[in-house]
Formats: sequence, C-alpha cells, structure tokens
Amino acid sequence: MYLFSIVLVAVLGGLLFGYDTAVISGAERGLQAFFMGAEDFVYTDVLHGLTSSSALIGCIIGSAVSGLFAGRLGRKKSLFIAGICFFLSAAGSYYPEFLFFEKGVPSASLLIAFNLYRVLGGIGVGMASAICPMYIAEIAPAGKRGKLVSWNQFAIIFGQLVVYFVNLVILGDHIAPKMESLAEGMNRIVNLPELTADGEWSVTTGWRLMFGSECIPAGLFTILILLVPETPRYLAMSGHDDKALAVLSRINGISKASEILEDIKSTVVEKKEKLFTYGWIVIFIGIMLSVFQQVVGINAVLYYAPRIFDSMGMGDPMFQTVLMGIVNITFTLVAIFTVEKLGRKPLLIAGSLGMALGALGVCLADVIPSLPGLVGVVSIMLYSASFMFSWGPICWVLISEIFPNTIRGAAIAIAVAFQWIFNFIVSSTFVSLYNWSPSFTYGLYMVMCLLAAIFVWKLVPETKNKTLEDMTRLWKSKLP
Repeated sequence: MYLFSIVLVAVLGGLLFGYDTAVISGAERGLQAFFMGAEDFVYTDVLHGLTSSSALIGCIIGSAVSGLFAGRLGRKKSLFIAGICFFLSAAGSYYPEFLFFEKGVPSASLLIAFNLYRVLGGIGVGMASAICPMYIAEIAPAGKRGKLVSWNQFAIIFGQLVVYFVNLVILGDHIAPKMESLAEGMNRIVNLPELTADGEWSVTTGWRLMFGSECIPAGLFTILILLVPETPRYLAMSGHDDKALAVLSRINGISKASEILEDIKSTVVEKKEKLFTYGWIVIFIGIMLSVFQQVVGINAVLYYAPRIFDSMGMGDPMFQTVLMGIVNITFTLVAIFTVEKLGRKPLLIAGSLGMALGALGVCLADVIPSLPGLVGVVSIMLYSASFMFSWGPICWVLISEIFPNTIRGAAIAIAVAFQWIFNFIVSSTFVSLYNWSPSFTYGLYMVMCLLAAIFVWKLVPETKNKTLEDMTRLWKSKLP
C-alpha cells in the first residue's frame, strides 16, 4: 500500500501530462474562431498550428532542463515545480487578459500572452514527462518496475480521456465552430448564423473553461507531491544512505533493502560520470526511441481528433473522440498486464505493425472515396489502439530503464527533449499536411511505423526482469 500510494501520487503527473496536451483538442476550434476576430492581424492556419502546438515549445525546454533539476534539487522537488507550472498555465490560459488586456478583445499581443501561458504549462509537462517515469523506476522493485512505469502511461491516457469528457460536457449543446478555406492558409467560419443564435458561447467562453478546468488536478498534484519521499537512488547518490535505507525497507523489507542499497552504491561510486562514459550507442537508442514514438504521428491524432472525425462525416466528432479515449485506456491496460510477461520488444514490434496497418486504412479511405467513412474511423481506432499497447507505455518504460544510474538524469533529459522536439514538428505541421493530402500524411506515418519496428528488432535490448544496476553492467560490458 505504501508503494501503491507513492506511485499513485507520481502518476498524477502523468495524468496532468495527458490533460494538458489533449485539452487543445476540444478548445482549438473555439480558440481559432476567437483569434480570427482580431483586427490587427490575420490568424492563418500556420499561426493556428503554432498556437495549438505552443505548449510543446515549453515541453522541449522543460524536458531539457529536467536532468539539471532532478540532479540538483532531486526528483520530488522538481515535480513540485512542475505542478506549479501546470497550475499557473491553466489559470493564465483561462484568462490570458489578466492585468494587461481588455477581456474578450483578440489581438496580436493577447495571442502572444496566451502562448506564453501555454509554454509555461509545457515546461511543467516536459519536466513531468521525464521525471515521473524516472521517479517510479527508481523507487519500484525490479519485478514490478515495468508494470508500475506503464501505469504512468495509463495516467497520461486517462488524463486525455478525462479532458475529452470534460470538453464534451463543457461544450454541451453549444455549437463548435466549423471552418472552410478561403485561400492559402485563410479561413472563415461557415456556421456563423448558428453561432450567433447560440451567443457564440464556444468562441467567447467554452475554450476558456476547457483550459481552466486543469487547475483542479494541477492543484491536487502540487499538494500531494509534498507528501511522498525522495527516491532511494537519488538519496544514495546524495550521500543520505540512512534515508535511502528507510525508504527501501518500507517497500522491500529490511533484509532485502540492505542488499539493494549495496547494489545501488556499487554503481554510484562516482556520482558524476560523463554522458558518453558507457558509449554512444546507449544515448543513440534512447534518443531514437523518443523520436520514433513521435514520428509515427500519434499526437497528430490525439491533438486534432475532433477535427479528423468531423472530416470523415460519421456522426458527432466529440463523441467519437471520447470513444477513442476509452479504446486507448483499454489497450494501455493490455500493456500494463503483459509487459512483464511478454517483454518490451515484442510489444513494440507488434504495435508498430498494427499502427502501420491502421495508417494504411486511413490512406485507402482517402484515396478511394467510395469506401464508407466507417473504414477511416475504424482505421484511426486501430492505429491509436496499437500505439497504446506498445509505443505509448513501453517507450517510457525503456527510457526509464536502459540508462546507467550515474548518467540517467542527463540521458533521460536529452532523450525526452528529442521526443518533444519531434512532437512539435509533427503536431505543428499536421493541419497543413492533412488539409493538403490525408493519404500522403498517413502514408508517411505508415513508413515511420515500419522503420520503428526494424529499429526495435535490431538495436533495442530487452530489459524485462533486469535491475537498473544490471543495465549499468550490460552497457559496461559492451565497451571496447
């Protein structure tokens, strides 16, 4: 119960990660319509793509500095700082006019202020995305580590499902705006009469409530993280052996705790080692795991799900987005309950091939107009489900496991920074690519899925049932 309660608090960071990154899916069309009303600039597709993805710039920054924070302040204090960023971002995105602007009057300056608040939230997401799995991996027993780190991915997907549902409830009977292209990158609202009859509520108020709703989980996480202990591995590296032993004893029992502590100390004799002490290949594998998790294109689906489903003409797009969230949750559970039995590599390879098949289905639905819209919807569901039992949770498990103790903080920071860089590239280009050619977009993602399967098969080591100290010895043995 002690271990469960610690992990439960830590995975709230994952829930906020999912909540913050997916809240844009319900809010982006209302936000787009709001800023299209500005008189001092033209709000184009490019600007909307950058605004919808601006939090990812913060994610890059947050993940890049996470190693520094985790190493200097510890895992626990770093997560507390992330919680503060989440809360301030949610409040600021709800009311970006605070102090400096007139409420409800869109302008270029207000757009900048809104994006700065989203970047601040992204910094929190970037820090949490690197440090939450690190925290869980460092505190969990070897035989339970894969399952417990996978719960962090479950929390991410659960956070996305929660915010899909919250967005659906907030929107209620109100009408989300629909756009049509006037010229290259230029749009107009096509259902303006209905919006006017509805008081334009979704344009003036709906998106604000969606962003502001994050204040509740952000505040809860910030308070609860103060109640959990620091990780025993960080405590041992900081010279607090007695505190490390106390935490290990409560989780593993006194006799086993002493054995684990000695094993930890044997691999952290040198507290600071250079990044490439164990060779370049371990860093390369960590980076490429992060890159492939993004270039398969999943976050383009998660961020723009209502827009994609709407283009397929198969009923209520917000309802279908919630349904996709339920599918995602279900298949994340598949990973949690099979990762320790099947191992990491088989799940990654199977998921890559399933995603490739789903992406192919979306391509065919676009190329062959006579196919029913259901083909596209089912293909998107297959694509998303395949990611959720593979690259979603397992990538985080591997990134938290494969690096040696002495370079883990810095190495994870670099790997996760690359993840957010490619997340930003994929997400910010998706709207323009999808509007140009859905078949090309998903054909590109299909190729990336196949390359990801080959990469895992050839280069990624299996980490099932290995301790973190075992991984240190593995990489050391591969040195020339």
